[in-house]
Amino acid sequence: MFNIGFSELILILLVAFVIVGPKDLPKVARALGRGVRNLKRWIDEFKEETGLDEAIDEFNKTSRDLERTFKEADPRQDLKKARDDVKSALDDASKAAEKALKDQPQQEE
Repeated sequence: MFNIGFSELILILLVAFVIVGPKDLPKVARALGRGVRNLKRWIDEFKEETGLDEAIDEFNKTSRDLERTFKEADPRQDLKKARDDVKSALDDASKAAEKALKDQPQQEE
């Protein structure tokens, strides 16, 4: 939720330990836990009352559909195939021209 790593958590705990003290730290931690729990509940209730849950789910579904569509419609694959076809045609034309030049009778001066 807050994207806090282990080192940041240790630093926060050390600061809290120094500021609050070892005696009151468990009380503060419980109060903070209750506060976060209540905040999450209020946010969930707000989302339900305003219908944001359905909108968020719909946006996520649409986003996944768009990503899948873009992956399927990737023009790079078509361009690579066209490049390979053109390269093959040019190689064939080059070989045919070389063969025609070799088969042509030599003109002496």
